[in-house]
Amino acid sequence: QVQLVESGGGLVQAGGSLRLSCAASGRTFSAYRMAWFRQAPGKEREFVAGISWSDISTYYADSVKGRFTISRDSSKNTVYLQMNSLKPVDTGVYTCTASPSRIPIYSDSRFWDYWGQGTQVTVSS
Repeated sequence: QVQLVESGGGLVQAGGSLRLSCAASGRTFSAYRMAWFRQAPGKEREFVAGISWSDISTYYADSVKGRFTISRDSSKNTVYLQMNSLKPVDTGVYTCTASPSRIPIYSDSRFWDYWGQGTQVTVSS
């Protein structure tokens, strides 16, 4: 069982930056692949970024490539999402997720096992 707690959300102007954190419980954090999804009002949840358990591979939605960076610090059981050049369309609830699965499918929420409660990100124009 893994528990995930997100933090770092807030209100920021377009063009600004935020760094989200996701703290995970459990001693096997390094064995889990991790990802961030987001959900805007009235829209379906969508994949944002993912990182493999080995830290070798990272994956991004086309809409955030070049602006967002996912990383993890296994010594702190924490995964981060650095978000730069934020746009109003980035507004939504950002949720951290984890899975011990080695299936290399990141963008489909059905392949993730544990979810946090989410943190709100609002980008004003």
